[in-house]
Amino acid sequence: MAQQALNITSGVAPGSTNIGGIMPVKSVSQLLAEDRAAAQAANNEPVVQGFAAHIRKLWWQARQAKEMTSELKMLKSVRQRRGEYDPEKLAILAEQGSTTVYMMLTSNKCRAAASWIRDVLVTTAEDKPWSLSPPPVADMPPDLLAEVMQIAQQQIQQMYGQGQNPSDFDVRQMLLALKDMALAQLQELAQQDADRMEKKMQTQLIEGGWVRAFGEFIDDITTFPSAFMKGPVVRRRPKLKWVQGPGGFAPDVQDELVMEWERVDPFHMYPAPDASTIEDGWLIERHKLHRADLVALLGVDGYSDQAIRGVLDAYGKGGLREWIYVDTAQATAEGKATIGVATNPSELIDALQFWGSVQGQMLLDWGMDDSEIDDPLLEYPVEAWLIGNWVIKAVINPDPLGRKPYYKASYEEVPGAFWGNSVADLCRDTQDICNAAARALVNNMGLASGPQVVYNVDRLPEGEKITQLYPWKIWQVTSDPLSSSQPPMQFMQPQSIAGELMQIYEKFATLADEYTGIPRYMTGDSPSGGAGRTASGMSMLMTNAGKAVKQVISNIDDRVTEPAVDRLYYYNMRYSNDPDLKGAVNVVARGAASLMQKEAAQQRQNEFLQIALSNQIVQQVVGQEGIAELLRNAAKTLDMNVDEIVAPLPILKQRWAQQAAQQQQMQQAQLAQAERQFAQQMMLKHGVFPPTMPAAQQVQGAQQMAQMLVGPGGAPPPGPGMVPPPRPGPGAQLATGAPVTNHFGN
Repeated sequence: MAQQALNITSGVAPGSTNIGGIMPVKSVSQLLAEDRAAAQAANNEPVVQGFAAHIRKLWWQARQAKEMTSELKMLKSVRQRRGEYDPEKLAILAEQGSTTVYMMLTSNKCRAAASWIRDVLVTTAEDKPWSLSPPPVADMPPDLLAEVMQIAQQQIQQMYGQGQNPSDFDVRQMLLALKDMALAQLQELAQQDADRMEKKMQTQLIEGGWVRAFGEFIDDITTFPSAFMKGPVVRRRPKLKWVQGPGGFAPDVQDELVMEWERVDPFHMYPAPDASTIEDGWLIERHKLHRADLVALLGVDGYSDQAIRGVLDAYGKGGLREWIYVDTAQATAEGKATIGVATNPSELIDALQFWGSVQGQMLLDWGMDDSEIDDPLLEYPVEAWLIGNWVIKAVINPDPLGRKPYYKASYEEVPGAFWGNSVADLCRDTQDICNAAARALVNNMGLASGPQVVYNVDRLPEGEKITQLYPWKIWQVTSDPLSSSQPPMQFMQPQSIAGELMQIYEKFATLADEYTGIPRYMTGDSPSGGAGRTASGMSMLMTNAGKAVKQVISNIDDRVTEPAVDRLYYYNMRYSNDPDLKGAVNVVARGAASLMQKEAAQQRQNEFLQIALSNQIVQQVVGQEGIAELLRNAAKTLDMNVDEIVAPLPILKQRWAQQAAQQQQMQQAQLAQAERQFAQQMMLKHGVFPPTMPAAQQVQGAQQMAQMLVGPGGAPPPGPGMVPPPRPGPGAQLATGAPVTNHFGN
C-alpha cells in the first residue's frame, strides 16, 4: 500500500501536498501561476496571435495615414482655438524679437458657430430636433375591413327600410367614405403610439447622457475636421435606489445595464486609409482604460475572462501605452503637462477596439460558437478588442446590417474625403494674416511711440547713461574737437502706419466672416450701414447668414441625429420588453427645418392663433383638436408645464364628451318640458292630449292638470280655456287709490 500511494503521488507538482494520497492540495500562488500559464498558452495559439497580428497591422496602417493627413491639421486647430502659436512659429518670432500677440479670431468664430448650432439643436425636451412619424396606412387589416363592410350593410338596409333605393354609385361612395374614415382612425392611433414611443425614447436619450455628449460634439465640429459620437453603448452601472424597510428607507446599490451615448475624441479615431465614411472599410478606436474598467468587463458576454485576467496580471501595475507621437503633441497643444504622457501616473492601459470583417475560420479558431458561423470561408463583420497581444473580445457585430455604432459629421463636408473642414480650418489663412498684421501693428506702435535718438559718443562724458530718456533730463556734453556746429544728439520720429495695418486687419477679419459663414453681427455686433440699419434689413441679413449654418445643421441631421435615433429604435425593437417601444415608425430629423428665426416663427404662430380664435369659419375648419394643438405649441414657448396649461388631447376628448352628454341631457329636458307645455295647452283648449303623446305621459299629465285646475281650498276649476285670475296680495290698491278689501271671503 505504501508503494501504491507513492506511485499515486509521484505526479504531484513540487511544492504541493496531498491528502491521503488521493487529492492534491495547492497553494493560492500555485493556482494563480497555473491560471497565468493557461491564459498565456491559450493566447499564444497561432490563430489567436494571427488575429492579434492582423488587427495590429491595420492599426499601424491607419496610424501612418492619419499622421500624414489629418493629425497635423487637428493639432493646429487646437492651438488655433486656444490662441497659441505652433512651436516652430514661436521659435521664429523669438529669433526676430517680435511680439507674440495672438488675435482670438478663430476662438470667436468657433464660439459663435457652436452657440448658433446649440440654439437650434440643443433645445428643450418639448422642442427636440427629431420626431417619430408612423408610416402611411395604405391597407386595412382584414378584421377592420370586415367591420367596415358590416357597417355598410347596416346602413344600406336602413336606407331600404326608410324607403330609399340607393344606386350602385351611392353604395360605392358610401364604402369609400367609410374606408377613408377607418384609415384616418388607424393613422390617428398609429400617431398616438408614435408619440408615446417618442416620449420614452427622449427619456432614454436624456438618461443616457445624450445632451452632454451632443454638446461636446458641437464643440468638436467647430474645431476639428470631423466630430464623432458613439452609442448606444450598453454598460453595467451601479444605480442607487431607496428601499423601504422596517427602520425606514435604506440605500440599495444594484448594477443595471444602461444605454449611454458619448463623444469620441477625434484624436482616438483611426479609419481605414481609403475610407470616406464610417461604414467604409474597417475602423479602430483607441481607448485609455483604468483597471476598474477591465474588472467591470469580467463576466460580460463576449469577453474572455481568461484574457482579461492575463491583461490585468501583465499590465495592472504600470499600465500600457501605445507610444505614438500624437500623445505628446496633443498634450502640448491642449496645455497639459507632458510628464503625464511619459510617466503614465494613472497607469492607464491602451486598448484598440476594432470594427471590420474577419474570416469565419479565424473566429472559430478563436473560440466562437459554430452556430454563429455559417461558412468558415466567408467574411463576417466583427467587433474585437486588442490590448497588447491579448484579444479580450471577438464577437459578430450585433447589428444585422453590420453598422458601426459611430456617427460622424463635419462643419464642411469634402466630397470623397473622410475628414472635412472645421471653422478653424476655414479661417486659418485669415487668422495667420490677422496675426501678422497685429504683430506688425504692435511693433510699429512701439517704435512710433517715441523718438529714435542718435548720439555723438565722442561728445558724451564717460559713464553717461544713453539708454535712459525722460522729460527734463539734463545732458552733459563736451565741446566738439572739430569745432563743428552739429548737435551732440539728434532725434528722429519713426512713422506710424497703424491706420494701414488696421485696414489690413479689418479686411481679412471680414474675409473670415465670408469664409466661415459666421458674420460678426451674429454675436451682437451691428453692421454699419446698408440693410443692417433697419429691423427688417437686419432680419434679412440674419436669414441669409443662416443659409450657411443650415448646411451644417443638415450634415448633423443626416449623419448623426437621424442614424443615432434610428439605432436606438432598433435596439428597443430587438431587446426592450416595453410594449410602448414597439411599432413601425420613421425617424425624422428636423434640425434644419427649425433654423427659422424663432422670434419670427413665434410671431406667425401667434397671428395664426388669433385668426383661429376670432374667425368662426376657421374654427369650424380647424376644429377643437386643432385649436388645442395650437395652444399647446404656443404654451411650449413659455417654459412651463404644457399639460398644466392645456390638457393632453385624450383628457380634452373626455371633457368634450362629458360636455356633449350634459348638453344632450339639457336638450332632452328642454324638449320634454316643451312637450309638456304643449300638452297642457292642448288639454286646456280642447280637453284632450296630443295623439302622439305616450299613454303613460298622458296619465301623468292628467294628474298634473288636475292639481293645477283645483283652486286653493277646493275651489271649482274655471271653465274650459279659462285661467283663474290672480288673487290680490296684502296692501293692494284700486286704480282710485282705495285699498282692496276682501268682502267675499276665501
